[in-house]
Amino acid sequence: MFKKITLFLIFICYSVSAQTSYRNLSTENWTFNKQHEVQKHKATIPGTIHTDLFQNQLIPDPFFGANEKQLQWIENENWEYETHFILSESELKNQNIDLEFVGLDTYATVFLNGKQVLEANNMFRKWTISAKNYLKKGKNHLKVVFHSAVQKGKEEASKLPYTLPEKERIFVRKAQYQFGWDWGPRFVTAGIWKKVQLKFWNSAKIENIKYSQIELNDKKAILEFTTEIYVSKVKTIQLKINDKSQTFNLKKGKNRIQMQYEITNPKLWWCNGLGDPNLYPFTVEISQKNQFLDTIKLDIGLRTIELIQERDQAGKSFYFKLNGKSVFMKGANVVPPDSFLPRISDSTYFSLVENAKKANMNMLRVWGGGVYFDDAFYEACDANGILVWQDFMFACSMYPGDEKFVENVKQEVIDNINRLQNHPSIAIWCGNNENDEGWHNWGWQKQFNYSKADSTQIWNEYKKVFHEMIPKTLDSLLPKEKNIYWSSSPSKGWGRKESLTQGDVHYWGVWWGKEPFEMYEKKVGRFVSEYGFQGMPSLETLQKVVAVEDLNFTSEAFKNHQKHPIGYETINEYMERDFVVPKDFEDYLYVSQLLQARGMKIAIEAHRRAKPYCMGTLFWQLNDCWPVTSWSSLDYYGNWKAFHYQAKKSYENLLISVQEENDSYKICIVNDDLQTISGNLEIQNIDFKGKLLFSKSLKIVVKPNSRGSYFTLLKTAISEVDLKKSLLNIIFISEKKLTSTAFYFVKPKALALEKPTIAIKKIDDLTIEVTTDVLAKNVYFSTEGNNHISDNYFDILPNQVYRINLSKPSKEIRIKSLFDTFN
Repeated sequence: MFKKITLFLIFICYSVSAQTSYRNLSTENWTFNKQHEVQKHKATIPGTIHTDLFQNQLIPDPFFGANEKQLQWIENENWEYETHFILSESELKNQNIDLEFVGLDTYATVFLNGKQVLEANNMFRKWTISAKNYLKKGKNHLKVVFHSAVQKGKEEASKLPYTLPEKERIFVRKAQYQFGWDWGPRFVTAGIWKKVQLKFWNSAKIENIKYSQIELNDKKAILEFTTEIYVSKVKTIQLKINDKSQTFNLKKGKNRIQMQYEITNPKLWWCNGLGDPNLYPFTVEISQKNQFLDTIKLDIGLRTIELIQERDQAGKSFYFKLNGKSVFMKGANVVPPDSFLPRISDSTYFSLVENAKKANMNMLRVWGGGVYFDDAFYEACDANGILVWQDFMFACSMYPGDEKFVENVKQEVIDNINRLQNHPSIAIWCGNNENDEGWHNWGWQKQFNYSKADSTQIWNEYKKVFHEMIPKTLDSLLPKEKNIYWSSSPSKGWGRKESLTQGDVHYWGVWWGKEPFEMYEKKVGRFVSEYGFQGMPSLETLQKVVAVEDLNFTSEAFKNHQKHPIGYETINEYMERDFVVPKDFEDYLYVSQLLQARGMKIAIEAHRRAKPYCMGTLFWQLNDCWPVTSWSSLDYYGNWKAFHYQAKKSYENLLISVQEENDSYKICIVNDDLQTISGNLEIQNIDFKGKLLFSKSLKIVVKPNSRGSYFTLLKTAISEVDLKKSLLNIIFISEKKLTSTAFYFVKPKALALEKPTIAIKKIDDLTIEVTTDVLAKNVYFSTEGNNHISDNYFDILPNQVYRINLSKPSKEIRIKSLFDTFN
């Protein structure tokens, strides 16, 4: 929103001589240098010290090979950024000039024309200085000194009589993942990471605007807008909201004025899969005697959202109602899309959300170890019907609770709530990621030898931030319909029985606990907000950051792109359980993706079959911050892994899923739609050559927003020989669409696959049809360049014609199937 507003304001200001305008200082000629060094180098704003050093060829590519290890010195230095800019006489005539830093990373001392004007200590806050008295006509000098966040954190840590987990990072209000994570490198950045600008205004400016829904029904919606306006002296202004206006008398200083707006026959905002994400555009404008003063634009979605927690026989429910309808949440956790945040463009956020929508997701969780994303992310979620679970930026530790720290965090909360609260996509605000679980389950008390007094103080300071300050601040800022707060995710650790009967759960028995994938079917929580399994990226992705000679499991470069200490060992252990382990390196990459997709398919379908006991599944994780082996379904470059293709299928509103029981196979259908679906269910047992061994057809009616079992196939109906050589092909044909799934009786390594002859027929430059003589399992297509394929890693049955689309024409299409890795 902010970028759109800025462009709009610049146009208005210089077209009609309006009173509010902006001057982007990010585009001036900036330089940087290491403190106490004379030589200066060209800087890019917004930017980071790492990217500036790289662009000036002073360091190698941080992502390539094992370069990360030799670049750790950067975090311990202080860095200086400066520029000169010319201020015209007409600009200086404005009554007020604010210097605005939208983001400073992190400890920064700002000097304007030689005078210190700011000490910043939080990269998540916006910093505004009344700068009129420091500026002059002609040449002005702006300098920002960044102090090492690592050194500052260590200084703060040394003041405590005990050690908190994760050492220096928790004292520093900056992106926590930059200190290194089990999927990300350690690059502790510094710099002007968002734009810096001058704001010129005279008699009045809009400081903030928010709205609440006074009434919402089929016939009308009544919105009440609260506009915060700062005026330099007593005055009368006109407030205009779209086509309606009202006059207000304002006192000098900050004023809060309210005005209602009615919409007849309103259209509701719905999440992806349930309806259109309708948005109403609003322009809020203030003027005096028909002279424009300031304006803000926003898009509003009309909806209600509730978090339902009710006692039941099993424990307590945890689900969301959108517009009065219970919704099963399907989605993923999102991390920052780059280690160097200024490199993330609006288009990167748009692409992330679009890929989530294409995979039939309706919720994304913004994880608490990263950053509050740019406006572009939330605007994309608004427009595409993706609900947002928004963490505050705390993760996997205990944090200080002294008065200075708490006040800093409070201002951070205020800044970000004011910026984000008008987005209809935001469903819930969450205090932190895994801090509560870590305190109660990870053994920190023993590890750090806390006394009883230490433990009491640490926990009391935790409560001060997450049980008191944050919820109280939300209560003061948000209307009731926007104020759903959850203090910590998960509410209970995955090793505790209560984690599966109430609240949300991060289930890591698979992967961390090395439990088999089948355990996903037994350990199902009420809302599973984290779980996952790693899959390696493609060879093409790895080749961009690892030299050809280092593409093996023993090289330091390759090891550096796996941040879990026993990640490759764990992948291999699970692969041995379920697949024939390939000897060829490229085949291994491919099978690791199939392994990840298989495990996640079992998990997602188990969660959805448990509806309405379970009402949410958000896997870890959607994306990466650099090219790496991780739990992501999209790699750093946005390429779909096998898992993302599988997620698209497993998240469809109508899901066919087979559940194996002791003596039978139960065919379940889950309907997340709000309408009843009728059709024919076809159940076929066929061998890998296409021979029909058994068939059953029945007409069924699937109720809205439900799940049910529609057929049970006894195991005695299938011979032992057929298990390795046949499958269940299940097809549901309704008026709307055809949905199908293939179910295999044994693990992939036990399948008696034959070599398929796969034929490709070109329909046009972007469309091909594929056929095979025998079952072709997990067919993978690859092309030259960045070419997205509509479906991939899929099975083709004999006598089936499978059509796929390319995003652009390709001269060569390469094909691989699982059979190719068996030999």
